[in-house]
Amino acid sequence: MNTGLVLSGGGVRGIAHIGVIKALEENHIYPSYIAGTSAGAIVGGLYAGGCSWQQILEFFNATQLFSLSNYAMNKPGFLDTEKFYNQFKKYLPVDDYKALKIPLVVTATNLLDGTLKVFDTGSLIKTLLASAAVPGVFAPVEIDGGYYADGGILNNFPVDLIKHKCDQIVGVYVNPFQKIEKDSLKHVYNIMERSYHIMLANETSKKFKDCDVLIRPNRMKEFSTFSMKNNDTIFNLGYESAIASLEKNKENKKKTLDTINLEIINGFSITH
Repeated sequence: MNTGLVLSGGGVRGIAHIGVIKALEENHIYPSYIAGTSAGAIVGGLYAGGCSWQQILEFFNATQLFSLSNYAMNKPGFLDTEKFYNQFKKYLPVDDYKALKIPLVVTATNLLDGTLKVFDTGSLIKTLLASAAVPGVFAPVEIDGGYYADGGILNNFPVDLIKHKCDQIVGVYVNPFQKIEKDSLKHVYNIMERSYHIMLANETSKKFKDCDVLIRPNRMKEFSTFSMKNNDTIFNLGYESAIASLEKNKENKKKTLDTINLEIINGFSITH
């Protein structure tokens, strides 16, 4: 059975994806295909490249996002996205999609023509960086004449890219969307982030029905997109939510099977 793993964007909340991978492995679920956007592209890329969940968590813990050495000079962003290349190279020594152990697709947005780009061949690391380049924070990445930023702008939950190849889809969505209080919108940044999440929720919620298992970790609203102070907590929330969703899925399958068996028994009794 081919299993597709779809990992949404979500900034640092994407660390929850790592906890989900741990839970899936404990339940002997290994993806045949992976689709990811932004933080989901990074986690998916490292996992597809053969990194264990421990190594992926190590990667995030070692990342110093706002180190002075990462600030951009003469580029449209606070951080120079391409300065993170060498850190990726330590974990992905062969920078090519052909070297991946699991087929991977990632999304990025071409700022020049406003189109979605799906990467699944060629050099790997720059496409992961491009997919995660949140506008205004990370400088866009130039690839083959295109100028790419966050794939979440146009497709933050790329179920559609692999569902036709898979018998079942496990989707992980780590962006929070719940009703909030006015007091939480005190700053311009809060307004911008909330508006972004409203846009994402409207586009993404339509795809939830395509997932056989949908994992939406709890408490994601408590964590900022770029703060790396709660990595372990976010990881554990991803793990716990995945375990709960998998258990619920098993129960639903059992109920369905019991119903089918009962209908068969009843049908047999009536005809005989």
